[in-house]
Amino acid sequence: MMGAGLNQQGPIAMAKKQHGSTLIEVLIALLVLSFGMMGMAGVQSVSLRGNQAAYFRTQATSLSMDIVERMRANLTAVGAGDYNNVSGGETTSCFTAAGCTSAQMAAQDINDWLAQVTALLPGGTTVVCLDSGGDDGTAAAFACDNTGAIYAIKIWWDDNRDGTANERYVTTFQPL
Repeated sequence: MMGAGLNQQGPIAMAKKQHGSTLIEVLIALLVLSFGMMGMAGVQSVSLRGNQAAYFRTQATSLSMDIVERMRANLTAVGAGDYNNVSGGETTSCFTAAGCTSAQMAAQDINDWLAQVTALLPGGTTVVCLDSGGDDGTAAAFACDNTGAIYAIKIWWDDNRDGTANERYVTTFQPL
C-alpha cells in the first residue's frame, strides 16, 4: 500500500534533479578554504621574520651592555684609551693567579666580546671606539674619529641574511 501524496519515484526522482551542484559547492568551499590557509601561512611567515629581527636587536642591546659593564669594571684602561679600536687578542696572563694589566684585560674583554657578537648575530661586525659623532658608519667603514671622551659601541648584523650587514645598533658610553 502506498501512502497519500507519495508516488513510486519519490526520493529517486528528486535525486536525479540535483545534477551535481553539491560537488561544485564543495569544490568552491575547498578553494576558498585553501586561499584562507595560504593567507594565514603568509601572516605566520611575516610574524616569524619580525620575531627574528626583534631577537637579533635584543641580542645587540644585550651585547652592547655587556661591553659597557666590562669597561666600567676596568676604568683605568678606559681612561688610558685601551678600549679604543682594539681588535682583541687573548692574553694568557689574565687567566693566572698573578693577573694581567688593565690594558691586557681590555684586550681580553674585547676578544671575549667579539666572540660573542660573531656567535649570536649572523654576519656580526662591531667596533668600540672614541667617536664624537657616534651614530654613523657602516660595517665596512666604522667612521670612528678617535676624538673626544665618548666611546661608541657600534654593532652591525645581517638581518635578512643576504650577505651584507644591514642592521645597526649603537650605544654610547662616557666614563665619569
